[in-house]
Amino acid sequence: MSFATWVTFFFASCLIAISPGSGAVLSMSHGLAYGVRRASVTILGLQAGLLLVLFIAGAGVGSILLASETLFTIVKTVGALYLIWLGLCQWRAQPAAAHLQAQGQGQMPAPRRRFLLGFLTNATNPKGIVFMVAVLPQFISGDAPLLPQLLILAATTCAVDLVVMHGYAGAASALQRVFRSAQALRMQNRVFGGVLMAVGATLFFVKRGQHA
Repeated sequence: MSFATWVTFFFASCLIAISPGSGAVLSMSHGLAYGVRRASVTILGLQAGLLLVLFIAGAGVGSILLASETLFTIVKTVGALYLIWLGLCQWRAQPAAAHLQAQGQGQMPAPRRRFLLGFLTNATNPKGIVFMVAVLPQFISGDAPLLPQLLILAATTCAVDLVVMHGYAGAASALQRVFRSAQALRMQNRVFGGVLMAVGATLFFVKRGQHA
């Protein structure tokens, strides 16, 4: 892989990470509710899911998913239903509980659960698989070993996404003082929950060969 190819992929990764999606919504939601430090666990989960999607696409399994209508529909449906369920839980969250979480008190999802939420959000996103299958081949040379190239692309993607998702979480966390009343917390839950459900609903319309 040439340096010019890597630079092009780096900028492509920046554009992908910055574009709003379910990962950005989840990062902002947890940044606002729990603060950046606790949201970092969620963001690490997002990276694990992103790595899985990248290596699935790079190994050619993504192409198999795209070639099989049944397999693709299963992945798409699971991903859509998961995001809708996640959004519904956010929508129905009690403001009082969210207020305690924002203060670092009371019950909040355990680190393992926050990591899993992040992982499943990216791992069950068929748009990510479609996009990676469409994009990765353009940056992989057939004259060089596949694994080292995948590792470079994976490290670049995750490094960029880590910075961007922490930026989203940090921006949301800065608004914690504004969202302290029960009414504001209820609005926050419904905004983020509604966006997650909307993103999940759009996955039902993703078709094979359609770019994210």
